[in-house]
Amino acid sequence: MKSQRLFSLDILRGITVAGMILVNNGWGESFEMLGHSEWNGMTPCDLVFPFFLFIMGISCYLSLVKSEFKPTPQVIRRVVKRTVLLFAIGLFINWFDHAIEGDLLCFGHLRIWAVMQRIALCYGIVSLFALFCNHKYILHTIAGLLVIYAAILLLGNGYAEDSSVNVLAQVDLNLFGYDHLYHKGPVDPEGLVGTISSVAHVLLGFYCGMLIKKRETIEQKVIALFVVGAIGVIAGYLLSYGLPLNKRIWSPSYVLMTCGLASLLQALLMYVIDLKNNVQWTTFFHVFGVNALALYVSSELLAILLGNIGVSEMVYNAIHAVVPALKWASLAYAIYFVLLNFAIGYVLYRKKIYIKL
Repeated sequence: MKSQRLFSLDILRGITVAGMILVNNGWGESFEMLGHSEWNGMTPCDLVFPFFLFIMGISCYLSLVKSEFKPTPQVIRRVVKRTVLLFAIGLFINWFDHAIEGDLLCFGHLRIWAVMQRIALCYGIVSLFALFCNHKYILHTIAGLLVIYAAILLLGNGYAEDSSVNVLAQVDLNLFGYDHLYHKGPVDPEGLVGTISSVAHVLLGFYCGMLIKKRETIEQKVIALFVVGAIGVIAGYLLSYGLPLNKRIWSPSYVLMTCGLASLLQALLMYVIDLKNNVQWTTFFHVFGVNALALYVSSELLAILLGNIGVSEMVYNAIHAVVPALKWASLAYAIYFVLLNFAIGYVLYRKKIYIKL
């Protein structure tokens, strides 16, 4: 029964990672819903990364509860080692993007932040919170972090699309330098200050993990997640009137809205899969779910490699010859790339190889 209760979490993780690969790998002109919102607002694409962080929060609780949240040297070493590993992998991806073009010594302009680095920091901070802090204060901590971050945004022009006045951009610029930052927008979307609200995001997932563990029946778990999800969506919607939804700065309303939607989807999947045992359709996403981070990393490296050697363009041109509409051709290419990574994951899945990063 224990594994059954976790199966829906694997499926949600798989749906999320497959979605991350899909939206990251369109070619040419993509549908708007498969692109991130340019500033305020939210598209379906803006859901995939926050869903992953939410799931990571749940997983943190379910993993650390096995050690009864005792901060033993062994547990702390494991947390620190994984945090450093995830951050290093993120740096390696950024380095590989330059190195494959011959710029092996790109350290003077290597981007410090990216998706894996944010995952690393959030995992490390939330895990240490779980080991050293009283869990009864988790909602207080989440609220406190969001209030602090809201104050930073409001007092520091956090919503300004101008890096010269936006506090988030200025902190990164002054601490790390222009050459080490993201240059396709006014702020680095995975920058340092935004980690504050991202940690609150993962803590919300952690709280849901606690609810899942403490509720006795699957029905009770579903209800608890549904209630949290409904509250999150409503609170995020109401807060968006003063603090608009914004993925680029990871706004407080964005945290509440996306965590709420993730909780609702997890409740639905738990009902369908764990309660009703409707699992016939789950294999595709289970393949992604059991090797989630490994397949995400491989997809990033593979996209860089295939793009650099011309394979991506060749495949896209072949697709475009059959599918003239640019947006549909881009979508077809993205689906092809998801299936390519599924093939890699399926080999691991059949051999029961689970790579834990």
